[in-house]
Amino acid sequence: MSGAFFALLDDISILMDDVATMTKVATEKTAGLLGDDLAVNAEKSSGFLTSRELPALWKITKGALFNKIIILPIAFLISAFVPIVITGILIFGGFYLAYEGAHKIYEYLFHRNKKKAAEIVEQNPSEIASQEDERVKSAIFVDFILSIEIVIIALSSVQDSELKVQIIVVSLIALIATIGVYGIVALIVRMDDVGYRLIKENSKGFKRSLGTGLVKALPIVIKALGIIGTIALVLVAGGIFAHNTHQVHDFFHAWPSTLIDAVVGLVVGFVVFGLVSAFKKVKSTMTSA
Repeated sequence: MSGAFFALLDDISILMDDVATMTKVATEKTAGLLGDDLAVNAEKSSGFLTSRELPALWKITKGALFNKIIILPIAFLISAFVPIVITGILIFGGFYLAYEGAHKIYEYLFHRNKKKAAEIVEQNPSEIASQEDERVKSAIFVDFILSIEIVIIALSSVQDSELKVQIIVVSLIALIATIGVYGIVALIVRMDDVGYRLIKENSKGFKRSLGTGLVKALPIVIKALGIIGTIALVLVAGGIFAHNTHQVHDFFHAWPSTLIDAVVGLVVGFVVFGLVSAFKKVKSTMTSA
């Protein structure tokens, strides 16, 4: 009886050692995408009314957790029975990420003034709830796409391990991608509140200076994260196509990898953006006719 018990402990020890080793490998491979996930979701989760920031972020976090609950078992089943589909999922996600990046660049270049006018309208109380719901849904959908990419990449890094190791490792990465990312996002969007409290508590001194710095830094951080998030979308999308389609890889093989990802991501993004825009115009014309 005692021999069986110690054998069980030995098996658990070996399993945990394998999990620790493979989790480190998977984390290294997904580190860039986790950073991109943080930048994109921080940009998506900002801009709500102050009183609604944390409630809205909690809605997004719950949606992100639900995304993982849907994605993980499906990913394990696909990996086990039809692994070729994994590449197809990656490429499909790449199209969406490239489109999102191109759309953001287009909006910034040609519709900045319209966006500023829209921000004034957003303060209308009758529209706040519907705008919040739309933004939350958009953030959850983008998280869904990024989560698929993170899970698939993490899964590909442990495909040679036992199924139980795969399940534990990829689930841990998915948990980090949710709790860790949105925990940091929550800290970022509440920077100004902490700053205002420090200012109120201290009429002068280091704490007041720190509080003023936090308040002034928040818009800069959010703007920077928006830019980083857009770049991240383009680079991640370009990387997906560059690493999973040999034609693209062979054509750009002499270029630096980051430049390849940027060029491919932008080209694919604006092609998809153009097709989607054309489809919307045709649909609008047919509807109004």
